[in-house]
Amino acid sequence: MIEYDIAVIGAGPGGYVAAIRGAQRGAKVCLIEKGAVGGTCLNRGCIPTKALYATASMLRSLKESAGDHGIEIGSLEFDFPRAMQRKSGVVGKLVGGIEQLLKGQGVELFRGEASLEGSGRIRIRRPDLVGHIRAKNIILATGSVPMRPEGLFAAGENILTSDEILDMKELPERMLVIGGGYIGCEFAGIFATFGSKVCLIEQQPSLLGRSDSQAVREVERAFKDMGVEVLLKTSVESLEPSDGAVRVRLEGGRELEVDKVLVAVGRLPNSSGLSLDAAGVDTDDRGAVKVDEQLRTSAEGIYAIGDLTGGILLAHVASYQASVAVDNALGGDRKVDYSRVPSAVFTFPELAEVGLTEARAKEKGIGVEVGRFSYQASSKALCLGETRGLVKILTSKEDGTILGASIVGAEASSLIAEISVAMKAGLSARELAETIHAHPTLPEILMEAAEDVEGRSVHKVGRKRPSDKR
Repeated sequence: MIEYDIAVIGAGPGGYVAAIRGAQRGAKVCLIEKGAVGGTCLNRGCIPTKALYATASMLRSLKESAGDHGIEIGSLEFDFPRAMQRKSGVVGKLVGGIEQLLKGQGVELFRGEASLEGSGRIRIRRPDLVGHIRAKNIILATGSVPMRPEGLFAAGENILTSDEILDMKELPERMLVIGGGYIGCEFAGIFATFGSKVCLIEQQPSLLGRSDSQAVREVERAFKDMGVEVLLKTSVESLEPSDGAVRVRLEGGRELEVDKVLVAVGRLPNSSGLSLDAAGVDTDDRGAVKVDEQLRTSAEGIYAIGDLTGGILLAHVASYQASVAVDNALGGDRKVDYSRVPSAVFTFPELAEVGLTEARAKEKGIGVEVGRFSYQASSKALCLGETRGLVKILTSKEDGTILGASIVGAEASSLIAEISVAMKAGLSARELAETIHAHPTLPEILMEAAEDVEGRSVHKVGRKRPSDKR
C-alpha cells in the first residue's frame, strides 16, 4: 500500500493549494477529488459568477454610458447562451491550468470519492474499483454545498440553487431571488442587468448581513435604480409549480409568478460521506469539522480547512488555511489569524470590506475615529463615469492604527487590498495618507479618506481636527 506524507481530500481552493504547498516543501503528496479540480469556487461559484459579472458590467456600461462618451451603437442585443458559453470557456481554461500545476509539482491526483477508514487510512471509491492508501497526515478540504430548505425544492425544476442557475440555457423573464447575502445580491444584479425582472427577498431588515450599513444603503439604492424590487423583513410561505413557472406566496398573502426561483439562503459543510466517525473526527450540529487554531481536528494527524470547518466561507480564506495546515502537518507551529480578512461582493457598485465596521467596533467597545471620502469628489471616478460610492476608514482612538475599512464603488474589490496591506503593516491613517498616490487614480480616494480621519482631506469640506494629531 502506497503511503504519502500528506493526502488531501478535495481539490477546491483549499485542497489544491494545500497539495501544491506540500509538494513545494518536498513532501510526497496526493490529492483526491471526485469531480473537477477547482471545487465550488472555480466550477460553480466565484469564477463563473465573475465571468458573468464581467459580461453584465460591459452590458451596463454600453447601456448607460456609451452615449455620454459620444459612442452611438444603435440597437443593442444580448445573447444569453453565448455569454454562458464564454463563462464555461473561462472555467474550462482554469481547470486545465490547475491540472497542469498539480502535474508540474508532482502531486498525484486520484479521481474518486474518499472516506476515512481510521488513523492514516483512506478509501477511494470509483464506479470501476475501490482503492486504499495510507498517509502520515490527512487534510480534509471538501468545502460546502448550498442549503436546500425542506419544502422549497418539491415544486419542480424551476427552483434552483447557485449550482443549477449556472447551467441555465435561457434567460428568465421573471426571477425571484430568496436570500440577500452576497450570493443572492450578486445574481440579482447580474440577471437584472441581463434584462430579467428581478425580485429579491430577505428576511432580515437589510441586505448583506453585518456589512457596513452606509455601504449597504448604496447597494440598495442601486438595486432600486436598476429596477430590482427588494423586499426586506419578508419570508416565503410557499412555492407551487404553475404551467412551467412558479407561483410564490409571500408572508402577508402577496403572490408572485416567476419563471425561475434562486434559493440562496446559505451553505452547509460538505462532510457527509467522509466517514469521519471512523477516524474520530468531531463535528458540530451542522456537520462542520471542529478545528483548533492550528487547524487540527480531534484526530491525530488529520487537519481540516475551508468551508468544511464552517467558519469564514471564502475561497481565499481556504487557500490561506491550506498553507497553515501544511506547515503544521510538516512540523510547524502556526496559528490562524482572521483579523484582516478582506471580502468583496460583486454588486453594482462593488462592496468590499476588511477588519472592523463601525457597528462591530461598537459591539466590541472599541473607540474609533472614522474618515470618509466620496467617489463623487474623485477626478478619476468622474472620468470613468463611476461616481457612486464612498470609502470609510476606521482607526483606533488610542494610537491611530487602521482597524478596518468599507468601500462601496467601482473597483472596490481591488482597492481593499491596499487597506489589507496597511493593516498587516500596522500603519496609521496618517502614514497611509502620507504615502504618495499616483494621480489621477481611484486609490487616491483611500488617501483622502485616510486624511479625513484627522479632518485633513484637501478635496473635502468637513470637520476640522488638530493637524498635529498622530
